[in-house]
Amino acid sequence: MKLLELFGLAPREPEAAPTDSDTIHKISQAIDALPPDQARHIASFAYILGRVANADLHISAEEIAEMERIVERVGGLPEAQAALVVQIAKAQHALFGATENFVVTQQFNRIANRSQKLALLHCLFAVSSSDRSISVKEDNEIRGICSELRLDHADFIAARSTYREHLAVLKN
Repeated sequence: MKLLELFGLAPREPEAAPTDSDTIHKISQAIDALPPDQARHIASFAYILGRVANADLHISAEEIAEMERIVERVGGLPEAQAALVVQIAKAQHALFGATENFVVTQQFNRIANRSQKLALLHCLFAVSSSDRSISVKEDNEIRGICSELRLDHADFIAARSTYREHLAVLKN
């Protein structure tokens, strides 16, 4: 390994847009057959799903399966490729979550339109409710993401109300 690479100062590969985080670049490499903009969209989308799944410091098998289904559907990817994207997103989150969460969400905010942001919001609740319980930590993480995406509180409440039977705060 070269000294510049060791300190993260080596030039990036040409496919990466100047605003891409390393996380988005690594995930989008797994789906390099797609146009770069679509790959960045799917990569950031998958990473943010993982952010919510890991909010309670545990990603259940149900959450992983739901993330894979969502990435397959939203990205139009084959099942195996969607699973790979989710695994890379989980690994990147485990390694860099504390520093990359805001950066990746801000990148998604820049590249997504309002309907894509709302779709992500519903998918975040779908992932967090896949184990039949949305923890307070997951709910708070989704609220934070909603704010970072500059969505209204009414958008958050509308999406959340669809999944209210899974909210841990409302269960005994």
